[in-house]
Amino acid sequence: MPTEVNLTSTGVKNPAGYIEEVLAQVKAKNPAEPEFHQAVQEVLESLRPVLDKHPEYRSARILERMVEPERVIMFRVPWFDDHGNMQINRGFRIQMNNAIGPYKGGLRFHPSVNLGILKFLAFEQVFKNSLTTLPMGGGKGGSDFDPKGKSDNEVMRFCQSFMTELQRHIGADTDVPAGDIGVGGREIGFLFGQYKRLRNEFVGVLTGKGLNWGGSLIRPEATGYGCVYYAQEMLKTRKDSLEGKVCLVSGSGNVAQYTVEKLLDLGAKPVTMSDSNGVIYDPDGIDREKLAWVMELKNVYRGRMSDYVRQFKSAIFVPTDMQMDHNPLWAMKGDCAFPSATQNEINLKDAENLIKNGCKVVSEGANMPSTLPATRLFLEHGLLYGPAKAANCGGVATSGLEMAQNSQRMAWTREEVDKKLHSIMVEVHRNCFETAANYGNPGNLVSGANIAGFLKVANAMMDQGLV
Repeated sequence: MPTEVNLTSTGVKNPAGYIEEVLAQVKAKNPAEPEFHQAVQEVLESLRPVLDKHPEYRSARILERMVEPERVIMFRVPWFDDHGNMQINRGFRIQMNNAIGPYKGGLRFHPSVNLGILKFLAFEQVFKNSLTTLPMGGGKGGSDFDPKGKSDNEVMRFCQSFMTELQRHIGADTDVPAGDIGVGGREIGFLFGQYKRLRNEFVGVLTGKGLNWGGSLIRPEATGYGCVYYAQEMLKTRKDSLEGKVCLVSGSGNVAQYTVEKLLDLGAKPVTMSDSNGVIYDPDGIDREKLAWVMELKNVYRGRMSDYVRQFKSAIFVPTDMQMDHNPLWAMKGDCAFPSATQNEINLKDAENLIKNGCKVVSEGANMPSTLPATRLFLEHGLLYGPAKAANCGGVATSGLEMAQNSQRMAWTREEVDKKLHSIMVEVHRNCFETAANYGNPGNLVSGANIAGFLKVANAMMDQGLV
């Protein structure tokens, strides 16, 4: 009778030991990548009950395979600025896992972009895409190029050079990038145009496209709308709603803008927004007229939030102070928090301030905006806490809906897409909520999201063999 082959490392007797060993390996193999370490630790810590119940995952070394990208692509991006000077940037694409579908995830253009940040984003994307109910794998990419202060022609020349290399590695059934920080409709247009020119094919290889050439209605709004829908579902579990709630929103880009819009639709009162220069607090609330002004400021004139207080006298502006140990936005009084700016924007001190000031709901619109100590504090105090991989998956879910429309050569109405988005977010919350209860952590949506996302990907990997 053949003996069972145990592929786990020698001496690993239990899930806790296995997880510790994998985390140690990740840190040793990926030095100086703290964001990636944090993302892996946050997921793996949730998986102990799963590994206890399913030893076959340990035998198949699923964790070691899942934390290792299937492919890491890094390339030079040369381009000319408006003065004829040659500029050089670095481009990346991390193809993390395609067990359940083509790689899917955004492109980020920002000076902070490096390999570690993109690996953390790609790793998160695997579980986020798994939760959407749609067949999409996880990936992420971008460049240390900064579009701020660049002319349209400079952005176009950079995007064309970037896509000249990237097009070798992507395709409608292989890897479908989208936008992220620094990559909006303008950039997606330039990237798509160059792909079409080089490949001589008009396919849905990018999402976030213009409505006249394959884009989907609701896609710009989707991450913000979905984040609010998720908060609404969390509140329903306590027989409550967003009606009348004072809401703190960080950021002023795409996610923040449409978070504010949907909060207004549901009767809430958003009072804050921010950018890298500082925070605005408007005790009268950011109404539709003020939001329209902000959207024009940021999307058309690419201005700064400090201009808000000159236009609306009820508001105050608090400039960014890097010496502070907390973000003043999270020290404002509010019922709900919607971090929609960037990773690790809520530290332990910020979490303490939110709890002290009566915050009961945190729904994450940005990717991993809370540090691990902040996350633990939210859970200890019983907040309704929607982790990013669940709460902000509406954006990539609607990208999946855009892919479906492209494949069918169809365009759905705004109402159809919004209805599908709302249904997806309701299902994502239900899955997280029920999974948390089934694995002994009722109400812990971090655990529920990590386990639910993991199970779908892990089972697909088991089915497909050692690849």
